[in-house]
Amino acid sequence: MNQGVKLPVMPPVSPMLAKAVPEMPEGDFLYEPKWDGFRSIIFRDGDEVEVGSRNEKPMTRYFPDVVEAVKAALPPRCVVDGEIVVPQAGRLEFETLQQRIHPAESRVRKLAAETPAHFIAFDLLALDDESLMSVPFGERRALLDKAVTRTADVHLTPGTRDVAEAKRWFTDFEGAGLDGVVAKGLALTYQPDKRVMFKIKHARTADCVLAGFRWHKSGPIVGSLVLGLYDGDQLRHVGVAASFPMKRRAELVEELAPLREDADKDHPWAGNEFGPGGVPNRWNAGKDMSFEPLRPEWVVEVAYDQMEGHRFRHTAQFRHWRRDRDPKSCTFAQLERPLKCAIEDVFGA
Repeated sequence: MNQGVKLPVMPPVSPMLAKAVPEMPEGDFLYEPKWDGFRSIIFRDGDEVEVGSRNEKPMTRYFPDVVEAVKAALPPRCVVDGEIVVPQAGRLEFETLQQRIHPAESRVRKLAAETPAHFIAFDLLALDDESLMSVPFGERRALLDKAVTRTADVHLTPGTRDVAEAKRWFTDFEGAGLDGVVAKGLALTYQPDKRVMFKIKHARTADCVLAGFRWHKSGPIVGSLVLGLYDGDQLRHVGVAASFPMKRRAELVEELAPLREDADKDHPWAGNEFGPGGVPNRWNAGKDMSFEPLRPEWVVEVAYDQMEGHRFRHTAQFRHWRRDRDPKSCTFAQLERPLKCAIEDVFGA
């Protein structure tokens, strides 16, 4: 990362993280919406701006629009933790945000104009010549509230001490593409790369068609199960299920062996755009999307948090086989659809 900035907190910095909990904690917390974008720490020293990422790699070149936006909204010398998002048609669009990561400078500029990004500020690590990382979060938040100039592209995340209000946000804001709620202790100092906050995310289950598997990177054991749902007569790839113990991965090879017989004959994803390789991986264009086909005769119940278009936003978690289900009955109709909520309602909270 370019060291053009000279600040009391210098890049790179690993962001402070949250651990998942099943229920909303109560106590001395500030509750905030959980944004679904790219976690970013902004380092500003006058006209010099660096955009850090969760893995400490710079993202400055991909977001020239954010660089200009924070110059108009953040103090001349500061370090601010937040999230880069792309709102479109009233909700966050993570898939559109992913497209902003492109190697060609001309493409970066074009996308910045066509799909401008917003920055959501939610923590203040340094201001002027003072590091605030050892200051309690409640005080940092109060300073951040005064420091951020709200603009069309830079926002201060909503926050509430009321757990009932936070529970309402958890339900209502999902329709705008948000990912849950984060609970932050007001006495919490800033602890990079430590899971000291709490996140409450949506959890649902779906019955999916098992249509293939991928080998594990370590050898001839199952890495992930490839899943589909029926859209009319067409089976669409919706994602994968993983997170098996190594012993279970080895057992699955033998367990799935009968489904591999003649699976390549008349497989529903043979040569069409609805299978895993039909749509290139935008985050990693060179990613191997190949898989071992299985006859689509088994149904598996998986847990997931949310959908992104026709696919699971994150890797689903295996629950159990559903031998009682007919694969043809596994359709998109079973998926819970969140109530509609515009992103403007979140900004206004």
